[in-house]
Amino acid sequence: MKDSTIKKLEILAESAKYDVSCASSGTTRKNQNGGIGSARGWGICHSYTADGRCVSLLKIMLTNFCLYDCAYCVNRRSNDIERAAFSPKELAELTIEFYRRNYIEGLFLSSGIIKNADHTMERMIRVIKDLRTVHRFNGYIHMKTIPGASSELVYQAGLYADRLSVNLEIATEPNLKRLAPDKDHQSIYLPMRHIQQHMIENKEERQKFRHAPKFAAAGQSTQIIVGATDETDQQILQLTSKLYKRPSMKRVYYSGFVPVNSYDKRLPVVKDVPRIRENRLYQADWLLRFYHFNVDEIVNDDHQELDLDMDPKLSWAIRNPSYFPIDINRASYEKILRVPGIGVKSARLIVSARRHGRLNLDALKRIGVVLKRAQFFIICHEMHSFKLQEASADYIRLSLKEPSGLEQAQAKQAPKQLVMTL
Repeated sequence: MKDSTIKKLEILAESAKYDVSCASSGTTRKNQNGGIGSARGWGICHSYTADGRCVSLLKIMLTNFCLYDCAYCVNRRSNDIERAAFSPKELAELTIEFYRRNYIEGLFLSSGIIKNADHTMERMIRVIKDLRTVHRFNGYIHMKTIPGASSELVYQAGLYADRLSVNLEIATEPNLKRLAPDKDHQSIYLPMRHIQQHMIENKEERQKFRHAPKFAAAGQSTQIIVGATDETDQQILQLTSKLYKRPSMKRVYYSGFVPVNSYDKRLPVVKDVPRIRENRLYQADWLLRFYHFNVDEIVNDDHQELDLDMDPKLSWAIRNPSYFPIDINRASYEKILRVPGIGVKSARLIVSARRHGRLNLDALKRIGVVLKRAQFFIICHEMHSFKLQEASADYIRLSLKEPSGLEQAQAKQAPKQLVMTL
């Protein structure tokens, strides 16, 4: 590999690392005769799958030159940083070379804005079109859609990419305009609508013509920056809920604000990246998508911010003592799903297993129920009701409170990734 290519790779991979809106592909593509690679259903991302496999992708920018001057972005126009750009052919060949070396399994492609949105999109499309048609690459491709791009270019991108993303970045329009004067929500929502419309039309076309090409089979995603502005968790999750009502929206990602630029009076002075808040938003997002919660149950006018000391499911349970206790052997799946310490899989197993006999504590342990949490909220064959009242809420909160960073350090525990315990 040429030294110049390596240098570009170092610059543009570094420039791309703050975009978190890439994860599991959600699509499957088999290898075709004469082609290389495949897209597995469990996805391509910098992550570990449930069975322990580490999957990877080349996360890269076509260029970090940018016309925009967004306060929160390391690649903003006014920043004095090293700039670089790949040609579309160069980046396509680099992706294939990395795949052949078994470094990657797919591509996440983004770019700074050069000339205008359509010009940038055209160059990005050339990269993924070459991968599909010239190199016959069947692996996973995720491409950022540039705000303001035309419907036709969005359609072309979706013919070659598995997933398209358009990042909202800031949850409210006034704050977005303050930090990113070149952007507005209209220019961001427009390509989102284009993606959705093309997906609907493509589905209808494929019903008529079975061999019609798929459009963005893994849907679209977006990213919201957390902590750069004053939006409450309630505002962020209300926006998230609206986005998930779009049939094309598969994931909303939350990125704790990282102060990557020199002092800017438009941005807050932060000591630490809000990782715990970021994690709580992911947990709340999980409740919206898989646990049948609505936003007002998680956050509302009386509780506008998520509890940083405990996950939102436990916080909701403590605030709603009248809902409990839940009889594991009689309650519906939907009610069991709301018990802290019981996940989607465990709830299904409980409903299935109790058909063959009454469940006791040992059975719940084998199923995977976290009894340390669930014990306060359930009745089973061996357990009588623990009456959840205001007097006992503080005890439960103290018993199940997650240790702070200071407490973890004092206990000399190695730092661990925050887990989604619901």
